[in-house]
Amino acid sequence: MPAESKDILEHLFRHEAGRLTSALVRLFGPHNLPLVEDVVHDALVRALETWKLSGPPENPSAWLTAAAKNRAIDVLRRNRTARELSPELQRAIASEQELAPTIDEAFEDEALRDQQLRMMFACCHAQLPEEAQVALMLSLLSGFGVREIAAAFLCSEAAVEKRLQRGKRVLAKSRGLLEVTPARVRDGLDAVHEALYLLFNEGYHGSHSEHSVRVELCAEAIRLCTMLTETKLTATPSTLALFALLCLTAARLPGRTDEGGELVSLDAQDRRSWDQDLVRRGTVALEASASGDELTPFHLEAAIAYEHAAAPSRAATHWERIATLYDTLMRVRPSPAVALGRAIALGEVHGPERALAELGRIDGRERLERTPFYAAAIAEQHLRAGRRREAREGFAQALAVARNPAEARFLERRMAACSG
Repeated sequence: MPAESKDILEHLFRHEAGRLTSALVRLFGPHNLPLVEDVVHDALVRALETWKLSGPPENPSAWLTAAAKNRAIDVLRRNRTARELSPELQRAIASEQELAPTIDEAFEDEALRDQQLRMMFACCHAQLPEEAQVALMLSLLSGFGVREIAAAFLCSEAAVEKRLQRGKRVLAKSRGLLEVTPARVRDGLDAVHEALYLLFNEGYHGSHSEHSVRVELCAEAIRLCTMLTETKLTATPSTLALFALLCLTAARLPGRTDEGGELVSLDAQDRRSWDQDLVRRGTVALEASASGDELTPFHLEAAIAYEHAAAPSRAATHWERIATLYDTLMRVRPSPAVALGRAIALGEVHGPERALAELGRIDGRERLERTPFYAAAIAEQHLRAGRRREAREGFAQALAVARNPAEARFLERRMAACSG
């Protein structure tokens, strides 16, 4: 199969896997999740085999949906054990005439939207720890692989496997997905938010072996979050703040890489390429999120993202305001990553020596040292201070933990700049 067809199929599977899984879980029930995953997988394999000969169709998404439907009908016709299926399908399977229309109905837009929302909250079951809830949602709704989830959590693949297995066992005990009620929103919305946040970050700071930025993952997080903003029960101030954060951050994606896919530093980015429609949508959502009396980390991060998106240049950025927002964020939800951002902002306000001092005081920085960001931040501050040898050493340390070729090439260019 041509490389272009493989790229299209990967793109489709990322976007369609959650949609197909949600529709089929409605029919088969969450206790038949392995069967659902087999049907989705079979549709993908059939696409691979067919498109290898004929190439991708005009509407690949519709083709994949039809393949999943046909495969589901085949499975049901061979397995008439109604007690093992969802209540909806138990009624329909008794009549051959009703079987196909019932499956078609499950794939209609409104039914899919409702089912995906229910799936989000089903993944956030009260019996599961938050990290298992998030992993399950990333896997079932967004097509994340085990390695990518492990990168998002900064943990081992074995740990992710255990979380997914535990989550699927909990789902298997349910015979159907519950409606989204005020009580379910109160108990599960925070975990849903966290899953979308991690999904977006995996796209923005991708751990993929070939791509440093994966726009389709960012778009998927925004799509799922949009569903929350358009549903009355879930359109809370914190949801709107998260949506604002995702839009304002994604708006800068067009400037992060050049035409060849190489990473571009903030100083060198063409801000005219930033997506002004996403800036507008994010700004509107940020203003709407102020309607409540709760100040969440998403509010603060969205405000920081707004300052970046609204600035005409790096020099004209309101770094003092950003540093103040980071101070508040450290009080609301401290973390090594937040401390890293705060240190960089303080360096813009007070100079590189202040930034280096703050970087050296970060608690839990060993987590940051597993990524290239910490060493690169130190290197940048040394370069600003004119210490080229120390800067080069820092970029070399960052290069040693680069997660993809694009990051490695970017860091190599920064090392070269230290010798100029």
